Amino acid sequence: MIKGFKEFILRGNVIDLAVAVVIGAAFTAVVNAIVSSIINPLIELFWKPAEDGTIGWTVNGLWGPVTFPVSDLINAVIAFLAVAIVVYFVFVHPMNVLKERAAAKAGITPADEEPKLPTEQELLVQIRDLLEKQRA
Repeated sequence: MIKGFKEFILRGNVIDLAVAVVIGAAFTAVVNAIVSSIINPLIELFWKPAEDGTIGWTVNGLWGPVTFPVSDLINAVIAFLAVAIVVYFVFVHPMNVLKERAAAKAGITPADEEPKLPTEQELLVQIRDLLEKQRA
């Protein structure tokens, strides 16, 4: 029973999913705070915020000015990249290293996992030899 649980937990997709959900939820708040307190003021140096506080391009539309909120887009991109980087380097990469070590301990090498397929030329030679045997 414990062996089955260990195999289930060490399956890559289960760990990756659990880690991504937990770390993503916790780290998103930190990233949003950094972006709103550091990145958005830096953007405000170049763009004047609209009356409602959004930062971006303002275009005069049919019923008044419309602002395209670039700050929200930059916030989302930075948050995504930061969470992805942390999840990969803190959890996914070490898990891959552990899997490789376990495979090496079990005697499984990458060459054992993926059998080498014959080249096109080798297949043609085999077909030729089989045809010659059939004729004889």
